[in-house]
Amino acid sequence: MTTATTANGADGAPGASRGTDPAAERLRRWRLVLGGEGGGDGTGCALGGTDAAMDRTLEALYGSAPGSGAGAGPGGGRRAAGLGGSAPQIARWLGDIRTYFPTSVVQVMQRDAIDRLGLSALLLEPEMLEAVEADVHLVGTLLSLNKVMPETTKETARAVVRKVVEDLEKRLMTRTRATLAGALDRSARVSRPRHRDIDWDRTIRANLKNYLPEYRTVVPERLIGYGRAAQSVKKEVVLCIDQSGSMAASVVYASVFGAVLASMRSLDTRLVVFDTAVVDLTDQLSDPVDVLFGTQLGGGTDINRALAYCQSRITRPAETVVVLISDLYEGGIRNEMLKRVAAMKASGVQFVTLLALSDEGAPAYDRDHAAALAALGAPAFACTPDLFPDVMAAAIEKRPLPVPESFAPHGGSGAAS
Repeated sequence: MTTATTANGADGAPGASRGTDPAAERLRRWRLVLGGEGGGDGTGCALGGTDAAMDRTLEALYGSAPGSGAGAGPGGGRRAAGLGGSAPQIARWLGDIRTYFPTSVVQVMQRDAIDRLGLSALLLEPEMLEAVEADVHLVGTLLSLNKVMPETTKETARAVVRKVVEDLEKRLMTRTRATLAGALDRSARVSRPRHRDIDWDRTIRANLKNYLPEYRTVVPERLIGYGRAAQSVKKEVVLCIDQSGSMAASVVYASVFGAVLASMRSLDTRLVVFDTAVVDLTDQLSDPVDVLFGTQLGGGTDINRALAYCQSRITRPAETVVVLISDLYEGGIRNEMLKRVAAMKASGVQFVTLLALSDEGAPAYDRDHAAALAALGAPAFACTPDLFPDVMAAAIEKRPLPVPESFAPHGGSGAAS
């Protein structure tokens, strides 16, 4: 319903009655939303031309009950073209929706087609993949099908995934690098800086007691300056990613961010994915596509085992940030998991729990575990990709995290995203 309402305002899809009588235009829009034969569920509005073609593309998807495949048959009492089981027919439908609707709506309709009509298997066909509008959710679907994908499809699938990853890198890299470079500089302050490295704001605040009224100046007995982040690795970052099926979008974004962080000389970045087993993909961080195809979405969850592995790789706790990305539905030993987090924090590790790293906002998650982590001083909250650089900067500088207001009960006060 929402898709249809948004779609019929798309550019390039003029309606028969657009720009004429406002009442007729409202009826036309309701007709496209409601669907139906002839007069369209009592609207009395008949469609023709482009509007009729738009209606057919909507009816093929939304005119049948979810999971009904090709839609209701003649005996079902309603018209439903359906997408059937034919890849060429689906490819034509994908071409139609790109003709009549904007990209954002196309992506929603594709996800609905996969969910409602069970089309995951058809994504294994190269012709289908070449026709699809790629986005993060499609990448997640392809990764979940990776192990059953025929060799003839894998190269096409990698091309689709690479396009999405490259688009994400362009969107996320510049701000991430700038934000974290500043945080690394500030976190590496030194007590005997060269003149150009002096942090004047902090130096003045630290020496206010030395203010001389007669000269109206502050005597800077103690200088505070920025270190040079590029001289050596200043911080270690461990991304520990839950690869259960519900975390697909988070896995995609985390892999891209992992590659961005790994490209920064002042960070030593490790990327670990887990279900009931643990896989270290650090050596593949130069190519996030390789990282993604090294994951295996689905299966159980053993957070404790994953954290045990990450803990064993930490060499400088006071200079390490661990980011656990998980919905916290633990299949392992809960108390051991919490003890491990407490031990890491006690050693000086900055520990961050992200319930999701995606554009969708708050996911389903284990609230008891989130509250238990918050009680340990490790707030758990969902994070959008745009907020992630600020979260990492705060963790690197050891200041309060920008926890969204909706998660304040689990993570204390913080700035909204």
